[in-house]
Amino acid sequence: MKGLREKHSALSRSFDEARLRLWAAAEARSLGYGGIEAVAKAAGLSRRTIHRGLGELSQRRRAVLPPGRVRAPGAGRKSLTERDPALLADLEALVEPTSRGDPQSPLRWTCKSTTKLAAELNRKQRRVSQRSVCELLGRLHYSLQSMRKSQEGKQHPDRNAQFEYINRQVKAFQAASQPVISVDTKKKELIGDFANKGREWQPRGRPQLAPVHDFMDEDLGKVSPYGVYDMTANQGWVSVGIDHDTAEFAVETIRRWWQEMGQPLYPRAKRLLITADAGGSNGSRVRLWKVALQWLADALKLELTVCHFPPGTSKWNKIEHRMFCHISQNWRGRPLTSRQVVVKLIGSTTTKQGLKIRAALDTHHYPAGVKISRQQMQALKLRPAEFHGDWNYSILPRM
Repeated sequence: MKGLREKHSALSRSFDEARLRLWAAAEARSLGYGGIEAVAKAAGLSRRTIHRGLGELSQRRRAVLPPGRVRAPGAGRKSLTERDPALLADLEALVEPTSRGDPQSPLRWTCKSTTKLAAELNRKQRRVSQRSVCELLGRLHYSLQSMRKSQEGKQHPDRNAQFEYINRQVKAFQAASQPVISVDTKKKELIGDFANKGREWQPRGRPQLAPVHDFMDEDLGKVSPYGVYDMTANQGWVSVGIDHDTAEFAVETIRRWWQEMGQPLYPRAKRLLITADAGGSNGSRVRLWKVALQWLADALKLELTVCHFPPGTSKWNKIEHRMFCHISQNWRGRPLTSRQVVVKLIGSTTTKQGLKIRAALDTHHYPAGVKISRQQMQALKLRPAEFHGDWNYSILPRM
C-alpha cells in the first residue's frame, strides 16, 4: 500500500489524467484479486476510474482523441457557473448587498464567512459547497482583507504647510549643529504576569502562560514610558514613570535626557528644537507644558523652540516609527513582570541602523489637575513664530 501511494505521488506530478488512469489499471491488473480496491485506496481514485482504465488497456473501449487532448470534447463535469449562470450574481449580492442594490440581504449584518455564504446559497437551491464558494470569490476578484486605518478625518487647512515648516526648522537646526528631538508618551503598560502581544520562540507545546483577564495589580500598577528621540544622533532616552503622565513629567524627561545624553553630545548648544504632538501631556494648549518648559529653559540656559504636529497626525512624529516601534518589537510576547524588567527591555533595544536607547525609572510623583494662572502665563518669555504661533513658538531663558 505504501509503495503504491509513493508511486502515485511521484507520477501524478508529470502524468495527465489519462496516463494516470492507465497506470492505475496496470497496477491493479498486476496485483490480481483485490488489486482494484488496493490501488483505489492508495491513489485516492475511484474504482470506476480504474475499471475504465482496464477497459482502455484491453482496447475494447479506448477512445480516439484529437491530438493534445486527454478527454473527448464536452466530456467531464460542467462547471457550476455553466450549470447555473446566475450563481455568481447571487453570490456577489450576498457579499456586497448595498452595492448590489439589496439592502435587505440576510447576511448584511453578519460575518460573511464562506460557510455562511454556502449555506445561504443552498437555501436558495444553489447546491454549492464551502470550497466552491472560495473558488467563486476568487473569480469575482475578492480576497480576505482586514480593515485599514487610513481615514484621518477632517484635515486642518494648514496641515501640509506645518509639515513643511517643521521640516525646514529641523534642517536649519541640524545644519547649525543644534540638537533636534522628538518627544511623546508611549502606551501605558500593565505591570505583572499579563499577556503581551506578539510571538516569541518557545519549546514546542510550552507557551508562556498568562492570566485570562488583565485586571491591574494594585501593588504593581501601570507605568508610563515617556521618550525623547535625538533625530540627529539616532539615540533615545525613556523615563519609565509610575505616576500621572503630566507636562511636568514630560519636561523632567527632557531634562534627564539633556543631562545624561544631550549635553555630552552638544556641549556648545544654544538652542534646542522639540517636535511634539498637538495633544497629550505635551499638547500645544497645555499651559503647564509651557510653564514647565520655561523652568527648563531657565535651568539649562537654552532657547527651547517647539513645533507641534497638526491635530490628528501623531503617527508622523519621528519617535513613533524610529524608537517606540522597536521597543514594542523587543518585548513582544513577554510579560512585563516588574518595573525593572520594563527598564531593562527598553534599554536593550537596538537596531541595525545603530539605534541606542537608555532608560531609567522615574519614581517622582506628578500631581494631576495643576492649574496655571493667567499671571503665570504672562510671566513666560514666550516668542510665537510668525507662522501659526499656537503651534510654533520659542521659550527663551529668563536672566
